Amino acid sequence: MKIMATGRIAATAALSACLAAGGVAVAADSNRHTDSPATSAVARTSRPDGALARAFEAVDRNTAWQLTGKLKLDFTTYHTEGMVRAGGHIFLSAVQIIEPTVKYPTPVGGYDRTPGRGIGHVFVMDEDGHLQRDIVLGEGDMYHPGGIDSDGSSVWVPVAQYRPNSSAIIYRIDLKTLAVHKEFEVKDHIGGIVRDKVTGHLIGNNWGSRHFYEWNARGRLVAEWDNPDYFVDYQDCQYVPDRKMLCGGVTNLPQTTAAGGTSAVYELGGMALIDLRTHQVVRDVPFQQWSTAGHVATRNPLKLSADGDRITMWAAPDNGDEGNGTEILTYQATVTPVG
Repeated sequence: MKIMATGRIAATAALSACLAAGGVAVAADSNRHTDSPATSAVARTSRPDGALARAFEAVDRNTAWQLTGKLKLDFTTYHTEGMVRAGGHIFLSAVQIIEPTVKYPTPVGGYDRTPGRGIGHVFVMDEDGHLQRDIVLGEGDMYHPGGIDSDGSSVWVPVAQYRPNSSAIIYRIDLKTLAVHKEFEVKDHIGGIVRDKVTGHLIGNNWGSRHFYEWNARGRLVAEWDNPDYFVDYQDCQYVPDRKMLCGGVTNLPQTTAAGGTSAVYELGGMALIDLRTHQVVRDVPFQQWSTAGHVATRNPLKLSADGDRITMWAAPDNGDEGNGTEILTYQATVTPVG
């Protein structure tokens, strides 16, 4: 493995601290939340924001992010999707494409493309990035894992068809045993998921993150709403106290002839802090740092943490067959936290 500047020990120690942060401690039975009146009352109660929310609200377009480390993964990662650290492990979701989807000339059966074929993976690593286990998830045409989140006792993973307006399965991986539990199915493509650590509900975003769903832990739909923001399509999100989620993503913008022609794209990266009570975007900012393969860093897996005036980001934008393979990139910036 290759580590830049800070060295392997510093980079992996920081990675562990960051990916484990971003939420409050959760009891082992956190998946047993119900929609009782008491739970609803708790959900409406506003509490002080945590360090990450306060720090992120100070991030703007002029924030000076510095690349401080690279952790090279030494196994085949395919197309990376989501990342989280929990239970002494790093979890990385990825999709292995066997047969690409193909657009139909006109929609067929409500779909705009063929289902393709693939295999969904959740790679379990130690804190140095060495592969410990490859968990294969999915059924039939549902083989595309998305962004993932942990509540302290489980990792939640959506696995969907690789096309919009389709279907998905929501899985839960037990942190102690790594046993996989199929929790419920959804009649839409779900590209990312977050566990609200106050209510125990799950929030999922669909294809392009244009629509959000909120379910209880048993899969009953509690709420849904359209995304009010069109800045970027969210790829990977995390829970942030108090009752917010922080998402990273990308938008591919067409280029002029002088900039490469209509077949070329510019990757506009960005992040957004979303209030889970009001469903409004609290703050969104662009992010224009680039990977070894030339991708914007917020393209796929992304997690952040904050400690005082220091905010840290971890990202894994490159696929296994690009550039130097998948690297977990570490960025840091100094801000003045709000509040």
